[in-house]
Amino acid sequence: MNYKLEGTPNSPVLIFSNSLGSTMDMWEELVPFLLPYFRVLRYDTRGHGGSPVTTEPYTIDQLGQDVIDLMDRLSIEKAFFCGLSMGGLIGQWLGIHRPKRFYKIVLSNTGAKIGDDERWNTRISTISENGMESIVDASIDRWFTDEFKAKTPKRVAQTYDMFLSSPVIGYSNCCAAIRDADFRDSLSKFSAEALVITGDQDLVTNVEHAEFLVSQIQDAELKILPARHLAATELPEEYSEALIDFFVGESTFERGMHVRRTVLGNAHVDRANSKINELNGDFQEFISHYAWGEIWTRPGLSKPNRSLITLAMLIALNREAEFKMHVKAAFNNGVSLDEIKEVIMQASLYCGLPAANEAFHKTEEVLKEIVEG
Repeated sequence: MNYKLEGTPNSPVLIFSNSLGSTMDMWEELVPFLLPYFRVLRYDTRGHGGSPVTTEPYTIDQLGQDVIDLMDRLSIEKAFFCGLSMGGLIGQWLGIHRPKRFYKIVLSNTGAKIGDDERWNTRISTISENGMESIVDASIDRWFTDEFKAKTPKRVAQTYDMFLSSPVIGYSNCCAAIRDADFRDSLSKFSAEALVITGDQDLVTNVEHAEFLVSQIQDAELKILPARHLAATELPEEYSEALIDFFVGESTFERGMHVRRTVLGNAHVDRANSKINELNGDFQEFISHYAWGEIWTRPGLSKPNRSLITLAMLIALNREAEFKMHVKAAFNNGVSLDEIKEVIMQASLYCGLPAANEAFHKTEEVLKEIVEG
């Protein structure tokens, strides 16, 4: 299975599952918005991109089990999940058969049953005889609004090429999986919390499809975006916001507390919260809201880079306690000891040798504390 895992090791994992005829690259624009909150795991569905192409027709059971196998391979016990179209069918299978492996699931631009046998058999026959070129134009028209195609021709061209690169056998076998998938009578068994996303101009899985999913799943809500079928590609920022709202929370305080815990660790945040009183309560809320909810969540810098910058500033300001705390945070963010050493060496030139010397001592104290548990 071809995959890409990005983000800091202390963050929860968010898995993306692509649509038919696309690859994990369809999620590319979303990643910067989501990395402050998650480790982002993208993969190519069987028969697509760099993943294996096998000759037998696939089933949704297989495609769903592929996700579980990948999680097991990467030692991911539990994750968030977002699947679009075919990926949404996979998400339905996961929510029915493996709900305990997921915190929450997003079913995007999908349906309990997509199309009918005749439609899928015709498509399989067409590409088997004439190749992917024979259906690419119609597919792109279903995927994107005319406005998006006019405004972003480069992105549309990339998607066009991505579609044409799909192996005919892999695409056909996934068509068979979609053709045979039907969750209309089993969604009552879907026991994970769900968000259903659709586009108000989706020509493949329309609002009615989405409303049916919401009506059948016990704990589900609906989000309608002004887009066609590939809503994530058309509206990456708005789509990312919808995911963060659902997975983390809508308020900057909720988002800040989420990031604060991933960076500083639950134990540290719990200790800080246990000491909240009438005097410092507003200050603690200020920290979570502005420092962690407004600044640390900005997509312009990675969390490791923010950690390194923070360490340098704390050396300059001679804030020893905060420096130690952020050394631990830097490790949580995937910063290496060598990188911390280089920050201190750089600081020795511009902040002074005594400041750097103290920073080395404090880093050694942190390392000792980690070893001693």
